Amino acid sequence: MRETTHVKPVPLGDAAWLGPPQAANALAAARRFLEATSQAKLLQHVGRVVDAVPEAPQPDKRWFQTSFGRGAPSGHDLLTGRGLFYVAEDRRIYLDCTAGHYQMTWGYAHPELQALAIEAMQRGIVWDNHSNIPPAPVKRLAARLVEIAGCGMRNAECKARTRPFPTPHSATPDPQLDTVLLGVCTGSVACAAAMKITLLHYAKEKKGRGAPVFVVLDGNYHGTDLFAQRLRGMWPEFFANLEVAPLEPNDPEQLERTFARYGERVAGFWAEPVMMNREAILVRPEYLQLARRLCDQAGALMAIDEIQTGFWFPEVVMVHRCGIVPDFLVLGKGMTAGFHPLAALLYKSKLDCLAQYDAISTNGNAALAACVGLGCIALIEREAERVGRVGAAYHAKMAALCDEFPELLAEVRGAGHMSGLKFRRRDDALGFHRAALERGLWVRAHAYHEGHSTVLTKFALLLDDAVADFAVDAFRQLLKDRPWSSGS
Repeated sequence: MRETTHVKPVPLGDAAWLGPPQAANALAAARRFLEATSQAKLLQHVGRVVDAVPEAPQPDKRWFQTSFGRGAPSGHDLLTGRGLFYVAEDRRIYLDCTAGHYQMTWGYAHPELQALAIEAMQRGIVWDNHSNIPPAPVKRLAARLVEIAGCGMRNAECKARTRPFPTPHSATPDPQLDTVLLGVCTGSVACAAAMKITLLHYAKEKKGRGAPVFVVLDGNYHGTDLFAQRLRGMWPEFFANLEVAPLEPNDPEQLERTFARYGERVAGFWAEPVMMNREAILVRPEYLQLARRLCDQAGALMAIDEIQTGFWFPEVVMVHRCGIVPDFLVLGKGMTAGFHPLAALLYKSKLDCLAQYDAISTNGNAALAACVGLGCIALIEREAERVGRVGAAYHAKMAALCDEFPELLAEVRGAGHMSGLKFRRRDDALGFHRAALERGLWVRAHAYHEGHSTVLTKFALLLDDAVADFAVDAFRQLLKDRPWSSGS
């Protein structure tokens, strides 16, 4: 143990992985600045150049594909980050309002999670391992996910009823999510596994009924797998013997008509509690409860995709707020707080029909990632009250903005830390987005499909009242000044 702390690093010349020495010096200076500056002062610096960081040449993006910025300026690109803030290559400090594209549950370089990863390595936890020999953190994470899926972390009584190591495949009157696939690296692969199980279940239980039908919500995003993208309306010419029925979210009459039309041909129903790929639409609990009843009547399987919402609420999974038990629960993104991709599929043991390598990733079952995932769960458990309170207050403040500027804003979308502003006009949404970036507020805009005009936020769970007030006040000022308007 003691010896490993003195191993000399592999010589990399002048930090070749960073570029010239000036780039390494700029990175170090930015890190020191973030570590030494209080949150209150960081907020005052948002949008400004950090003089303590020297100018330095940075790598360009000439080798990237066009869709990832080939030839685009690199000014906004991250130099280093800490907490809710990052210093960009243009030496300006940004408030990251989207948690590193929706996955950095606890922001950048969380000290406790970093310390956990280092301690785990020092104790002998390996980075990755063969999926056939899962070490203790992977097995413990599977058990914790089953506990959480069973009752969340809502109260001590619930946790007391949950055994620390549930017996797999236990028979219960109301089957729960008691089986975990952790051998997958990304949410796309986890979703694909659930789709494969659904097809196998349909072939076994409904042979001769005709082509299976997947009922989905229009604007869904269940991964980049070819099948998942087919559920989004892509690649129809490459599929046969399969139908997709896209529905408007929160339209119960359409939902009932669709199930009545297809009946037992419905193989599965898929939904996300908050549709981050469709302007953060919140799918109402009563709608999902109706879908659960209709699935039961049709013998269809229900999948709830919590790749976005999982690990962003005090209960860890949002499904507990919906009052349903799905057949599949998909988790990813925030489970390891951005440390290393790791996803999970929870499902009922009666559906355990895949062979070992039918759904797997080389880097699934990663031991060190599982360790950080357990740490992420522990942080949520410790901070649950504050996370719930701050998230609700932030969403309420965003709703108040809509009341203040009804001529610009139609409504607030999402829930908690995942809150978006739906603009009445697409051009205003895009203009606000540009102005926010110029102000140092890293937000996202959904305006690339017809009718889309929403600016999205998804703050890391480090968000507190001071940062929430700062962000909302900055949004308010932009809405007042409207620097994107030619009339301003």
